Amino acid sequence: MSWRPDWPRSGGHFDLAGKRRQREELEAKQLAPTFWDDPDAAQSVIGKIKVLNAVLKPYEELSAAHGDIAAMGELADEDPAFEDEIAPALDSAEAKLAEFELKAMMSGKHDGSNALVRLQAGQGGTDACDWAERLRRMYTMWAKRNGFEVEEIDEVPNVEAGVQSCEFRVKGEYAYGYLQAEIGAHRFVRISPFGDGGTRQTSFVGVDVTPEIDDTIEIVVNEKELEMQTFCSGGPGGQHQNKTQSGVRLIHKSGVRGESRTERSQPKNYANALALLKARLYQIEEQKRLGDIASRYDAKGEISFGNQIRSYVMQPYTLVREERDGIELKIPAVNAVLDGGPELDEFMKAYLKHKAARATKMAAQKG
Repeated sequence: MSWRPDWPRSGGHFDLAGKRRQREELEAKQLAPTFWDDPDAAQSVIGKIKVLNAVLKPYEELSAAHGDIAAMGELADEDPAFEDEIAPALDSAEAKLAEFELKAMMSGKHDGSNALVRLQAGQGGTDACDWAERLRRMYTMWAKRNGFEVEEIDEVPNVEAGVQSCEFRVKGEYAYGYLQAEIGAHRFVRISPFGDGGTRQTSFVGVDVTPEIDDTIEIVVNEKELEMQTFCSGGPGGQHQNKTQSGVRLIHKSGVRGESRTERSQPKNYANALALLKARLYQIEEQKRLGDIASRYDAKGEISFGNQIRSYVMQPYTLVREERDGIELKIPAVNAVLDGGPELDEFMKAYLKHKAARATKMAAQKG
């Protein structure tokens, strides 16, 4: 009987002992008599425990299953009739283990956070704006299929079709951990529905993903370093957007910006824009600290040919191809990917595995 004597195998590599210590510390805070004196801080602690349990509980269940399967394997050695019982249990456990290992690869400081996703049309004119709309649909369908919530933050529509840019929040455990795989320029090749000659058109959209920073992390932004711009907002009600300057754009002296136009209230849009700005500033500092900024599309300049991380080809053949060095993946089912199906998961998994392997290699070189 084929069963894995050293399985599960991920505890040391993904610092599960450290995660257990974090959980114990947070659970100790829950027992304090003053825990609920600050409801926001209490909810933050509960949220952190939930994120840790998303990895630890499956691991603990798999560890228990390992003992059960090992015992069943020993019985099967003595009585082959037990093999009919052990095979389904082993298959189920192996599938859970693969899913656990994927989540365990998301060991970054903010991988368990909600994700702030921004799509920006690049080269390609109206086709690029339409491509941005299609990508928004893809990520929305992917998020809903995986149990995440999607909230609109901002949108700049294009007159003819699609959007020039849009931003939305994906809420749920490890939303950022998964969606970080999408950061970069996405290339789309098809026969343009907007042209007059039925010619093949290549267009590009930049995808930026930022973790939503926990309120307990203090990020100080000097208001003297901010430029505030206001504009007509596109909040609920078509008449409203032509009457008030409720949309807010905040531009930091570094060029980083946060923008919100979905609320009718300017103070609410200001708060949203400031939160986005802080999240981006924090992420940039973290990336600098980790030396990980070179892999992002915005470090390479334009959202254009040569910078893409992934290509989606509809003509003259159908293929979605990973373009990043060290990741080999091609899937012919373009529409399945664009529908946010399991095929899109494969690209995210490939990136996370590549990232984990690279981190392991760098750690070995330093050690």
